[in-house]
Amino acid sequence: MGGTAVHTAPGRHGWQGLTVHAGLFAALWWALTGGAPGSWVVGVPVVLAATAASRRLWPRDTGWWSPWAAVRFVAFFLRESIRGGLDVARRAFDPALPLQPALLELRSRLPPGPAEALLANVVSLLPGTLSADLNGRTIVLHVLDDRAPVEADLRVLEGYIAAMFRVPLIEEDAVP
Repeated sequence: MGGTAVHTAPGRHGWQGLTVHAGLFAALWWALTGGAPGSWVVGVPVVLAATAASRRLWPRDTGWWSPWAAVRFVAFFLRESIRGGLDVARRAFDPALPLQPALLELRSRLPPGPAEALLANVVSLLPGTLSADLNGRTIVLHVLDDRAPVEADLRVLEGYIAAMFRVPLIEEDAVP
């Protein structure tokens, strides 16, 4: 399986996808306005504009999200946020202050687009990491300890994000 093709989920750009987009924006509008009936005078045009913009801006070569994988990602996100906070607290209170900071460059295995952007934005939840830059497929991370299994943690995070967006991971030797 050496290809790098990314397949769009069925219905992603059809009526089903349009309905999902509009429904999500309508639900968001309803939540933001507390369900006020009078707000729909402005809400309907806003929902239509947001739906049209999201449909045009979402790259066609990316998959559509999986609700079940999104739930698993949120659970992972919460667990790792707590683990990261505990790790920083442990280091702060340790008299030896075990730090070996470094900048690491790692190649993303996610296809360019929303999935890779999410990776760059949430990789900081991993213990002792902070996303410093995304340059092409290379993510630059500031780490508190370069002896930590940062790359292994990043690969797990990529797996959760790939499942959520329903996109395959790019094999390392498939893309220069």
